Amino acid sequence: MPQGDKSAYTDKQKRKAEHIEEGYEDRGLSEDEAERRAWATVNAMDHGGKKSGSGRGKSVNKAPARKGGRKGGRAAAGTKTTARKASSRKTSARKTSGRKTSGRKTTRAAAKKR
Repeated sequence: MPQGDKSAYTDKQKRKAEHIEEGYEDRGLSEDEAERRAWATVNAMDHGGKKSGSGRGKSVNKAPARKGGRKGGRAAAGTKTTARKASSRKTSARKTSGRKTSGRKTTRAAAKKR
């Protein structure tokens, strides 16, 4: 079997690679680079080509596909992180402000002094 031969892959894996490749092309990658990354993702998920036979199945690792979704799109643009930073600034500003003592403790202390 020559290098790059896809005969060991199932139809489902080929469809999956095609879909992933389209996603990479939509992001602006060249066709060759998109195809290379798509097959790398399929290999990482399914551990290479699938062969028939009882007991030869392996579990599918979905992390590589999820990683691509997190790296691109809005996550890369920083829209969510900006909102998060603003909210963390508000909470840190509240924490650094002067401590307020409750009125109850001060009245007890004043009552003890009398």
